[in-house]
Amino acid sequence: MNFLYLFTNFFRIGLFAIGGGLATVPFLFEIADSSDWLTREAIANMLAVAQSLPGAIGVNLAAYVGFIHSGPAGGFAAALGLVAPSIIIIIIIARILDRFKESKIIKSLFTAFRPAAAGLLSAAGFSAIMLSIWNAAAPVWYEFLRWKELILMGVLFFLIYKFKKHPLLYIAGAGVIGIILGL
Repeated sequence: MNFLYLFTNFFRIGLFAIGGGLATVPFLFEIADSSDWLTREAIANMLAVAQSLPGAIGVNLAAYVGFIHSGPAGGFAAALGLVAPSIIIIIIIARILDRFKESKIIKSLFTAFRPAAAGLLSAAGFSAIMLSIWNAAAPVWYEFLRWKELILMGVLFFLIYKFKKHPLLYIAGAGVIGIILGL
């Protein structure tokens, strides 16, 4: 895998993934759909690993993709490509905002970014849900849904919403349940 290819692809993702790390997922699906080196199933697995590691999810995903395809240097190139636009944009915006922080146009611009970020995050969340519970390769219609995963997702959603404990508890619990149920 070409390091420049990894860097430029993740630079493009970093440039347009407004809303944080999960907003990179739709862009990864685009890469999976247009190339043969990444699949949607691999993205689901990478997402599970990236979310369970410390650090930013987007950077973890980029580093994981790069590492899988080109080793440590590929992981570094992909992660650097993802964060470079943010660094550049933050430097530029900090200088501009200092001069125009009371501007109605600037305030309107940032207000408009909120729904864009919410849309990207919602699309990523929906995609992650579909990857977890939908089995498009099922031989019969009643096996299209992965029922065990759907029930586990529902139980975890309820527990997280109700009790608000540390995410590591839910990740570890899901791992144990996955081993027990053979997911």
